[in-house]
Amino acid sequence: MKLDLAKSDRHYYDATPEPELRTFDTYGYLTVTGSGAPGGANYTEAVQRLYRTAYGAKKIAQADGQDFVVPKLEGQWWVNSDEPPLSVPREQWQWKLMIRMPEVVTAEMVPDEMVSGARFERLTEGTAIHVMHIGPYATEPETLAKMEAFMAAEGLVMNGRHHEIYLSDPRRSPDAHTRTILRHPVRRA
Repeated sequence: MKLDLAKSDRHYYDATPEPELRTFDTYGYLTVTGSGAPGGANYTEAVQRLYRTAYGAKKIAQADGQDFVVPKLEGQWWVNSDEPPLSVPREQWQWKLMIRMPEVVTAEMVPDEMVSGARFERLTEGTAIHVMHIGPYATEPETLAKMEAFMAAEGLVMNGRHHEIYLSDPRRSPDAHTRTILRHPVRRA
């Protein structure tokens, strides 16, 4: 029986259309860091490397009787500027693409970083505003505005990088039905 984190950890992979606070533990991820526009050459190549590495770890775990479904693609996004992130050209965006790994996956199961470009990291997000965005990526600013209003009303400030979990494959899901969890790690102001 395969472990499917999307089904076994609803706290992490479910969200409502209205922002809410949730607290997240420390999890293991395969990650690739880079820069450039989403969907650009650097981004696309990084996604391919990340999935190759994830399926390599899955194969090792499977041989050990610990099979799992490779989880959804995630990303942390930021800019190296004091400008509002959405005003910075997409070619200047920074990202860390991630795939969460089940506890059975260890750093030893990940190929040498020099070969794959991916690495195993343990990341802690802590308290975060968590919300489901339904629709095309182009309309995310509307959901981000709701998150900003929630932060202001609750006396919170950002405490980490913007985080997205891509529940829908944009190649298979029409824009109107694309589902993306948006997260802002936060702390009291």
